[in-house]
Amino acid sequence: MKNSRKINIITLGCSKNVVDSEKLLRQIEAGGFDIAYNEADHTAGTVIINTCGFINDAKEESIDTILKYVKEQKAGTIDNLYVMGCLAERYMDALQAEIPEVSKYFGVNHMQDVLTELGIKQNDELLTERALTTPAHFAYLKIAEGCDRTCSFCAIPGIRGPYISRPVEDIVEEAEKLAAKGVKELILIAQDLSYYGIDLYRKQMLPGLLRELLRINGFEWIRLHYLYPANFPWELVPLIRDNPAVCKYIDIPVQHISDNMLGMMRRSHNKQETLTILNRLRNELPGSVIRTTLIAGHPGETEEDFNELKNLISEFRFDRLGVFKYSHEEDTYSFRQFQDEIPDETKEARVAELMEIQQNISAELNEKLIGKVFKVLIDRREGEYFAGRTEFDSPEVDQEVLIPAEYKLKPGNFYRVLITKTSDFDLFGIPQPE
Repeated sequence: MKNSRKINIITLGCSKNVVDSEKLLRQIEAGGFDIAYNEADHTAGTVIINTCGFINDAKEESIDTILKYVKEQKAGTIDNLYVMGCLAERYMDALQAEIPEVSKYFGVNHMQDVLTELGIKQNDELLTERALTTPAHFAYLKIAEGCDRTCSFCAIPGIRGPYISRPVEDIVEEAEKLAAKGVKELILIAQDLSYYGIDLYRKQMLPGLLRELLRINGFEWIRLHYLYPANFPWELVPLIRDNPAVCKYIDIPVQHISDNMLGMMRRSHNKQETLTILNRLRNELPGSVIRTTLIAGHPGETEEDFNELKNLISEFRFDRLGVFKYSHEEDTYSFRQFQDEIPDETKEARVAELMEIQQNISAELNEKLIGKVFKVLIDRREGEYFAGRTEFDSPEVDQEVLIPAEYKLKPGNFYRVLITKTSDFDLFGIPQPE
């Protein structure tokens, strides 16, 4: 039965959107409404869709979700439909013209406007509080908004605006509240963690922030997401190496390796600088995993450029790897300067070829883990298995440890797990006595 006092937020896209939705949900809850954050919930009178507008696939998912709820509104299943986030920010006029059935559109960073539309007064005392939509044992913590980088392929600075660091004390206050809720794994996110503090403190402040977060009781893991390679904050290395609570996990997206492509992509590092950074990280942080993301099919990518990318994967042997097919995005430098001349099937073939190389590397690396015991955080039960992760794996993007459900584990708890067998991208194990 439809509940006119219930508001359901559907979140699409990245973890930064997740945080935005969670902050909005907390304000809505404080405003006296019931809240939900589940596409399967059909009892809410009002639905808010927090959209992604980064690349084609994400935009299509956002549009499809909007149209799905437009149908529900026409059928009387819901009363009000609001759309917010990156897609709305980027294509506001077009969306209003093409899908006028939506009650109202809001861009990014307009929480107060959304609340006003709902008849709720923003409670400034709750700005560091959230209604968690992740499993209760882990949470994302956004330390900055926007981006000052000028990567040619990326639309984010145009959508999210310039880089704005949050004050250290605000971040620490929010982290303390998350720890008090029972969060055990804190995942620091921003468009670029490396840049944190430069706008606000005139220096890189991520190491200093990390030291403050390590003083908080409750977090067993603190994970860092998305460290831009150029001007890497090397002061982080001893903090990662010497603190068991900091995950030995380096997420450093290099995007490409040929000087030709790095130049066209307007990255702030060339091939030699990239290799120097990667090798230094591997040497100074033994036992850590290094994750990267790559882009295949950017305009101008020749077979020679692509071969350099293949060689990078084969020779450096990243522990974790993701590959994106280039998306020709309006309002980017690449869109204005280059023709999207590489056929889609060629892009897809290149992505597949890179992932096949990585699949073999991952299988070989996993094989070496058989017989070893790891500390594993259980995320959920799924069918006949509990699914968990080691400190070397982040939620939703990396591999998991699968443990037979007969062991009756508890999601949110840590266990010592013996790895008994592996697949290309997953591990299988059994819990060990403490």
